[in-house]
Amino acid sequence: MRKTWRIALNALPIALMIGLIPFVLNDYILALVYILIAVATFTLKREDHDYLAYFFGLVVITISEYFFVQTGVETFVRNSLWGVMPIWLPFLWAYAFAIIKRSLRILDQ
Repeated sequence: MRKTWRIALNALPIALMIGLIPFVLNDYILALVYILIAVATFTLKREDHDYLAYFFGLVVITISEYFFVQTGVETFVRNSLWGVMPIWLPFLWAYAFAIIKRSLRILDQ
């Protein structure tokens, strides 16, 4: 139960980030808010390789999402990044990558 609680606490900022989407209509401001949330949470509780996981998620998901959207399977109304997807999406995914890394570490303990 303790592991579940710790994982849920780590995932709370993701719920906040998703919850902000309908309220922050400017994609660039939302991206900045997402970056600030990541920096704040990584500063409050520093774990090894958080920024590496974040950067990896940022690069890999941006490229993957770009090609996935190009197939036409997924489309976005908000398309501020290359006219394809919202600019905040890679930052949300990048943060999720870092939290998945943290969750796996918690499960390994």
